[in-house]
Amino acid sequence: MTRKKVKLAFITNDSARKATFKKRKNGLMKKVSELSTLCGVDACAIICSPYDSQPEVWPNTSGVERVISRFKRMPEMEQTKRMVNQEGFIRQRIAKANEQLMKQYKENREKEMTEVMYQCLTGKGTTHNMLMQDLNDLGWLLDQNLNEIYKRIESLKKMAPSQDQLVRGVQVQEEKKPSVDVAVHRPQGFMDWMNNNHVGENMGFGHVDETVMQFHHNHSNINPMWSSAFFP
Repeated sequence: MTRKKVKLAFITNDSARKATFKKRKNGLMKKVSELSTLCGVDACAIICSPYDSQPEVWPNTSGVERVISRFKRMPEMEQTKRMVNQEGFIRQRIAKANEQLMKQYKENREKEMTEVMYQCLTGKGTTHNMLMQDLNDLGWLLDQNLNEIYKRIESLKKMAPSQDQLVRGVQVQEEKKPSVDVAVHRPQGFMDWMNNNHVGENMGFGHVDETVMQFHHNHSNINPMWSSAFFP
């Protein structure tokens, strides 16, 4: 069950005012004690009321005197630096509320102009019937979006490698590629035979080599033009 919000105004009923005083006084004393224990700071509280003949203090009289003496030893400017009364406190709350209100108004206005911009881009809206203030706000929003786009483009340009760097990278890759030498390796015996004899004559065109003739004498059924028994 949520607590009902209390209106900050003087309670005219005496009995209700007295009950509220006792309850809130105990809560205030408890908060001061928790602040001193958790944060390790010197704190005191003095409460004077028409319901008690003597002021009520926390933690005790000597503790209150120690904190007050320390406060009085401070420079006057330091004493009043963060001191506020009820009127000053209310003024601070009002100023803070106004700041939050202006911030929320700006956010709502920006969302409204963003919706108008999208409608104009898609052809669902027009700027013919807009007021001068609306046009100014819309122009400001467009400028902000364009600035963000330009900033993004500049950042991408800085991150992307330049054309010279790309060319250098290709050159380095070309230099690193191993050179391939295409060569035909033939047996040494074949090369010696080719060098010591005429190719045309040794292939059986017009002259028969002695090696072939010897092979022919050993294999009379083989054509002397070929040196292999697999060719008829």
